[in-house]
Amino acid sequence: MVLIGAVVAAALVFDFINGFHDAANSIATVVSTRVLRPQTAVLWAAFFNFIAFLFFGLHVAGTIGKGVIDPAVADPVVVAAALVGAIAWNLITWYYGIPSSSSHALIGGLGGAAVAKAGMAALQVSGFLKIGFSIVLSPLLGLVLGYGIMVVVARIFFRSTPRRVDRWFRRLQLLSAALYSLGHGGNDAQKTMGIIAVLLFSAGMLGPSFHVPLWVVLSCHAAMGLGTLFGGWRIVRTMGMKITKLKPVGGFCAETAGACTLFLATALGIPVSTTHTITGAIVGAGSVTKFSTIRWGVAGQIVWAWIFTIPAAGFISALSWWLLHHAGLR
Repeated sequence: MVLIGAVVAAALVFDFINGFHDAANSIATVVSTRVLRPQTAVLWAAFFNFIAFLFFGLHVAGTIGKGVIDPAVADPVVVAAALVGAIAWNLITWYYGIPSSSSHALIGGLGGAAVAKAGMAALQVSGFLKIGFSIVLSPLLGLVLGYGIMVVVARIFFRSTPRRVDRWFRRLQLLSAALYSLGHGGNDAQKTMGIIAVLLFSAGMLGPSFHVPLWVVLSCHAAMGLGTLFGGWRIVRTMGMKITKLKPVGGFCAETAGACTLFLATALGIPVSTTHTITGAIVGAGSVTKFSTIRWGVAGQIVWAWIFTIPAAGFISALSWWLLHHAGLR
């Protein structure tokens, strides 16, 4: 019982770090366009991260809890090792200012720890295929929507003066930032809910059927909201300033495209990467003005981080499971 309590606490620490690490996803565009000051932006994002549970079902939590590894394998040591791998990779990428995916770090951690314990048979292949497709499709959909929304907006306002457009979209970006933060909280917080719920289910503490208790829902949203309050300024600079330069109209289009992608994925129960999604949307919106404004070297570094996230977190988790197992934890 003590071990389960410690692992639940570690899961909430991961959720806090997720909010800390991925705060850039919610506020990078609204900060880089100078619509909100950083301190105000994190309060705005944290609030909408927290209330996201009022708007979304728990389909993503179900996918993480039952669709990534065999729930029977998910004992406290496996979950603890998965969290160690995910947290370690998040801190490494945060330190270097690389906007990697906390979601895929958690999924890689689960897979690595489960394989270390029970071999490849512990993996749910269908779940990993769904996640694999999302790695490609979520930034691509964000890019297409970001580009498309920017083109539509440009045609609607092509007769307006730049000052008028800027004034309107400085206001509208408050709405788009709120929507994106809702999508971020709705998708990302559910991943930790799934981890905690599968741990409780495997320990026989949820009864005969898998579900996510309300206290888990509220705890995860609170942890993510608090993490967002502390922000991740190294990654904000990369996401909001190094990929391309955005004006408020571009920030609005990128955030709206990202929010639409996250709302769709959450409704379908797909645990996508909010980092991948907003990066694609920023590139799409930014490329409308001038394709050469995209700093492809920075974008390439981000893509390499995406590729390495699942195997790197998986390797750290597998090593962590081996050390915990041989230390006598069961």
